[in-house]
Amino acid sequence: MQEDKMLTADIQQQFDQAKHILFMTGAGISTASGIPDYRSKNGIYQGVRLRPEYLLSATAFQNEPLKQYQFMIDNMYFPAAEPNVIHEKMAELTRQNRAKIITQNVDDLHVKAKSQAANLIRFHGSLYDIYAPKDGQKANLSAYMKSPKRADGAMLRPRITFYEEMPFEVEKSAAWVQAADLIVIVGTSFQVYPFAGLLNFAKPDVPVIAINLEHIQTTFPVTQILGDATTFFEALKV
Repeated sequence: MQEDKMLTADIQQQFDQAKHILFMTGAGISTASGIPDYRSKNGIYQGVRLRPEYLLSATAFQNEPLKQYQFMIDNMYFPAAEPNVIHEKMAELTRQNRAKIITQNVDDLHVKAKSQAANLIRFHGSLYDIYAPKDGQKANLSAYMKSPKRADGAMLRPRITFYEEMPFEVEKSAAWVQAADLIVIVGTSFQVYPFAGLLNFAKPDVPVIAINLEHIQTTFPVTQILGDATTFFEALKV
């Protein structure tokens, strides 16, 4: 499909008529904000000697926290990044109470775009919420950017879902999928579980649209729109 034809009148009408849109988003929606994704040819997982699934695991936090910390600081923190049109249009729909967002992203750009907080689930947490597992105490981000250790030596970490850990608000996410009358998957390879498995909770007749640069592999009937999601969202009327 040509990028200038990504948004057809039929698809615009689906958005216009839907009362419970659910966006399921991944790292691809933030590339236009200057944040690299994970698995594409320019993603942060390319050229890494240790497996990223290990580097971003709970085991690595226990065994090699300094190596893990350096990988995250070097590759994942973009505090100056700003939301793009994808975040902004989605946020507008959440403020109209017509949409909810479940995001895998840990960059908080959905928050920066002023998404209605009650309509946003950060399934994999936030890089900018720092705490010490030793006692659960929150820590200052700027201090963490300088050192992964608190003054008393306690290790700090972001409140994100490492591999081997459960995501946040899984049951609530499943309920949101179940209640949706239009599901829109944007900017994700849809390979990470349990996020990809949330579609199991969708009503059988609910339309599912995926907007990505590449096809996603899924057993669900999905209308796949190939191209740059920013082009789609620039055209989308909300």
